[in-house]
Amino acid sequence: MYTAADDKQATVLVSLDLAAAFDTVDHEVSLQRIQSEFGVTDTPLSWLRSYLESRTQLVKLGQHQSPAVGFDVGVPQGSVLSPLLFAVYCSPAAESRCSVPQYADDTQLRLAMSFDNTPDGLSVLAACTAEVRQWYLQNGLQLNPDKSEALIIGTANRLRTANSAITSVCVADVQLPVADEIKVLGVVLDRRLAFDKHVTAVTRSCSFHAQAIRHIRHLLSTDLAHTLACSLILTRLDYCTRYSIRRASQQHLEAACAEQYSQNRPPGTEAVSCQTADASNTLAADSTQN
Repeated sequence: MYTAADDKQATVLVSLDLAAAFDTVDHEVSLQRIQSEFGVTDTPLSWLRSYLESRTQLVKLGQHQSPAVGFDVGVPQGSVLSPLLFAVYCSPAAESRCSVPQYADDTQLRLAMSFDNTPDGLSVLAACTAEVRQWYLQNGLQLNPDKSEALIIGTANRLRTANSAITSVCVADVQLPVADEIKVLGVVLDRRLAFDKHVTAVTRSCSFHAQAIRHIRHLLSTDLAHTLACSLILTRLDYCTRYSIRRASQQHLEAACAEQYSQNRPPGTEAVSCQTADASNTLAADSTQN
């Protein structure tokens, strides 16, 4: 997206939502693709086959339950293997003229467009969405246009042109209005990639957990407070910063977190420097003067 901006282009990003995604993975097709496209054979393939095959399900209510029924589609939600198996199953969908980044059932269409020739760019985007939708239909997957979103990313000059040229994007015969922001894998993307909304959301979340830890800090040992700070706060500060957020936004995030935490810290405690490397230690030591 930054490269497209350097080339005086804007990027159209369409976030696709799939209905009941993990419930529609065909076991036999998945195993064939694992073997033919990823080269998994012998014992590892047998392990995966034993994981998928001979699965049953039933409904239980109180002391009553239905007979167990076998099924040959679907992978368990919440398991470690399921996102990987789903990604394998949907890997051919990425073979499109658009860039199709995928992470488990989170899929985006990404196309850099020059708005000097908008009709051609729109026709390519329409063809991409049609190709991906057709592939999903052929493989038992259904796009959910009501939860899909579209965003145009670029510089201020490119966005002025884009806003007048594109007001909606067609996905699965539904016109999606172009949004001001969308959330992708927990990161809020805006039109300028300024990440202000994302910084605000992360800061609010970290402040909430910092206050929660403060309320019970007198009941916690230093090691336990350190563990809670790492798991509840430091993970949010570090999430995706290396790949998706520029250094300036990371500094903005750290400064905003420090400001909110300083406003909420107990009286008599030392000022906080909320850099990601030191956040957990700061919170763990917060009550030494309490």
